[in-house]
Amino acid sequence: MNASAKELAANFDLEKLTPAFYDDPYPTYRALRENEPVKRLPNGTVFLTRYDDLVTTYKNTKSFSSDKKREFAPKYGDTPLYEHHTTSLVFNDPPAHTRVRRLIMGALSPRAIAGMEPDIVKLVDSLLDAIAAKGDCELIDDFAASIPIEVIGNLLDVPHDERGPLRDWSLAILGALEPVVSPEVAARGNKAVKDFLAYLETLVARRRQKPGNPERDVLTRLIQGEGSGEENGERLTEKELLHNCIFLLNAGHETTTNLIGNGLVALHRNPDQKQRLIENSDMIKTAVEEMLRYESSNQLGNRMTTEAIELGGVMLDAGTSVTLCIGAANRDPAHFPDPESFDIARTPNRHLAFATGAHQCAGMALARLEGAIAISRFLARFPNYAVSGHPVRGGRVRFRGFLSVPSSIG
Repeated sequence: MNASAKELAANFDLEKLTPAFYDDPYPTYRALRENEPVKRLPNGTVFLTRYDDLVTTYKNTKSFSSDKKREFAPKYGDTPLYEHHTTSLVFNDPPAHTRVRRLIMGALSPRAIAGMEPDIVKLVDSLLDAIAAKGDCELIDDFAASIPIEVIGNLLDVPHDERGPLRDWSLAILGALEPVVSPEVAARGNKAVKDFLAYLETLVARRRQKPGNPERDVLTRLIQGEGSGEENGERLTEKELLHNCIFLLNAGHETTTNLIGNGLVALHRNPDQKQRLIENSDMIKTAVEEMLRYESSNQLGNRMTTEAIELGGVMLDAGTSVTLCIGAANRDPAHFPDPESFDIARTPNRHLAFATGAHQCAGMALARLEGAIAISRFLARFPNYAVSGHPVRGGRVRFRGFLSVPSSIG
């Protein structure tokens, strides 16, 4: 390993990232994985980059907690962001996590997701018609971002004319999860939580008066679980109900937008793989898995040690904050041959884009379906599409995607 890579690893600080890192973090991740895979950062936290270390951490929920109250209290103070991020499904341990996840998973069963396919196809085709009529395409605004907002809007049965603010609320709340949060970003996130909660209170009140079909309407399912489950541990408080509706939108919105945008850009930059997929459309499932691995939508996870524990040859004290670098683990050569190459036929491909263990993404089957339909139909409709300008990254380390991708449709 050359000296510059060792220097890159030695100087890495998650709170002081460079524009070059945001553009392409993978050389840094590789340097860390090979030199300091369990990296102690200046702020006392630990940064993990090896696949095996991430899997160990994900699967040991007793020693590595997802509860964020201790970590987020100094970051957010007594604010709506703190209340939201310490109440939502992803940042909780059992039994709270188990209770909410069971209710959500019931509405995301294989049968329920299969039932969504015709509506997703119809949505994607309508977006493609609009792009064809316009004659060019902004891949994110015109396509990638429009799909998950509608799908999750349908899951919660949000009226179409009330969906306008959802994307901006989601981006503002998730933006406040970055390692460093400016006062402006925090203020925007707190306002988004307040506005979202106020809207959801009216939506929940209407749904209580007129319940939907719990087989398809997640909000009705959560409300009915709230009232009927005291004896089986499935009772949700009003606060849990509202914040987990926000979580559902946020979890499924930006990550799926990034999957579609990252995937189409990766195909453009790897024309041999793009042509291969055009000629073999039945490879779309393995192609989506490779997009998830190669440019993981969600690059970072977090845990906190509940006890002193050894990980990757390093002793960690109780109360150590641990960052799991999914983007680095998914390019670990110990698990992925030639990991820097984009190969739509890669198999096996046991990437960690959806995490693993108790917190494996509840909506991963839906995300895979959205990605497969969106990318395959876009490619079939516009096989000669090309990125025509300079794509603009989102400027975030936790969620890796594009803000805009100007494109021609050929």
